Amino acid sequence: MERGLKVYLFRHGQTTYNRDGRFTGWQDPRLTEKGFRNARKVALELKNKKFEVAFYTRLRRSQQTLKEVLKYHPECKKLIKDDRMIERNYGDLNGTSHEDFINRVGKKLVKLEVEGDAYENMSLTDRRRVEKFLGVEEFDLIHRGWNVPPPGPDGESFEMVEKRVGSFIKDLIKMMKKKKVNVAISAHGNSIRLFRKIMEKTSVAETTRWFIPYDRVFEYNVGSGF
Repeated sequence: MERGLKVYLFRHGQTTYNRDGRFTGWQDPRLTEKGFRNARKVALELKNKKFEVAFYTRLRRSQQTLKEVLKYHPECKKLIKDDRMIERNYGDLNGTSHEDFINRVGKKLVKLEVEGDAYENMSLTDRRRVEKFLGVEEFDLIHRGWNVPPPGPDGESFEMVEKRVGSFIKDLIKMMKKKKVNVAISAHGNSIRLFRKIMEKTSVAETTRWFIPYDRVFEYNVGSGF
């Protein structure tokens, strides 16, 4: 494996929507004070790493988080906006509360085979509440929505997100090998989820059960194996 080719992937800090328990999708809330603390924790974890290129999306939470990280990285001279790493679009669920979703699950008004995949964006506490309403058979329906987008304009299934993230990874690795650079990526929970699935070669069931923390860095080596 080639040495010195590293990807440092991290999620934006907590936003006002995350704090308030809302599905965010492509909506554009700001970081909370806790979110800035999350970002500074990531920045400190990366303080002694080196990268020459950084990626972000058009959403301010990605940019605000990256700004904190870059305070320690004068060597990073190139910033690239790439919305292939943007959050999943939840369609009609964008902006709605987790509480409303949980109540709908409890009343069986939610279409689990289509909308159930949305549970992975919730806090661990809210996810347990969803699971509590459901038996094993119904809970298994959640993962059938992998290739079915949520209702509403521009809603994205996981499969759709995986395709754009896969395209990003292909171009990323090509660029890294050509220019011999390390990169940092300020991304979102579900783009990170699919990035991890591709890089770690995991199953759908495992991928959808992950909770992606606000303050963790995922590090990948890029070498001859990719």
